[in-house]
Amino acid sequence: MRSGRSQDLSRNLYTPAMRYFMAAAEAGSIRAASRELNVASSAVNRQILWLEEALGLQLFDRVARRLRLSQAGELLLAHIRRTYSDFDGTVAELDALKGLRRGTVSIASVESVAEKLLPAIISSFRKSYPGIHVNVAVSSSREAARKVGAAEADVGFTFDPPETSSLTIAFQHDLVIGALMSPAHPLAGEKMLSLQDCLKYPVALPAEGLSLRTRIDVVRARIPGASRTYVEANSLRLMRALAREEDVIGFQTRIGCEDDLAAGALVFKPLSDGPLQQDRLCVVTSSLRALALAPGMFFDHAVYALKDHLPSLDAK
Repeated sequence: MRSGRSQDLSRNLYTPAMRYFMAAAEAGSIRAASRELNVASSAVNRQILWLEEALGLQLFDRVARRLRLSQAGELLLAHIRRTYSDFDGTVAELDALKGLRRGTVSIASVESVAEKLLPAIISSFRKSYPGIHVNVAVSSSREAARKVGAAEADVGFTFDPPETSSLTIAFQHDLVIGALMSPAHPLAGEKMLSLQDCLKYPVALPAEGLSLRTRIDVVRARIPGASRTYVEANSLRLMRALAREEDVIGFQTRIGCEDDLAAGALVFKPLSDGPLQQDRLCVVTSSLRALALAPGMFFDHAVYALKDHLPSLDAK
């Protein structure tokens, strides 16, 4: 959410047509946008029509009383969001020059990083910068990368992000995918396992669309009769709970299950299959805009913390 001060400034610095167009695009109708902006519907419509005429392009497909963005409209909306996001960052930097030590950091993170690692990073960061507001959205790897590329988040913690011109992989670290199970499981005494070994027992698989599942499916496709499954879920926390409570094997990296492993509630067995050796944890930023002061400070702090923490997981 943009700060009230930067919103007030942008009203004076940016053309009304851009603001009215963005409001209509996000609200889905002229009437809803007019209520949000507290201006007449006719004024909103007039500015959008002027913008379409100036660009020589139709920005909306008008369906009944709803507005649906055209391809040109989607491109313009993405540009305006990036512009406003950059402006918010500039305001934060100007405030910092006045010694105000405030700003906002928007973070998109996968669930496993958000379990233990990210809270520790945020906690230590806020000890140094208590005035900076931190906003976190937890989602899938794909969605976390999309949020950063679309300027909806400043920094993303994700696995195996797509190769796209809108993203910069600013930090990466390969992690082994392992089998998680209770200490009483028949395979708990083995030093290392293959996926084929695990599939002889009930397993909990990550849901399709998760980066873990993509890598696991590459190996599963080579195993005859490898369709036996106990459950599929898009929550690693749920899969760990099933592994603790029942005779089920789950799959993930060591990130997110540190407490269960330390308490002896679960054991982690690295998987020997080649594609499962490199689940790549990445910190991503937008390649289309520079980080503002507050997000930049958080990014530097996070990378330093990861470089300190991740080698200890490799050694276990």
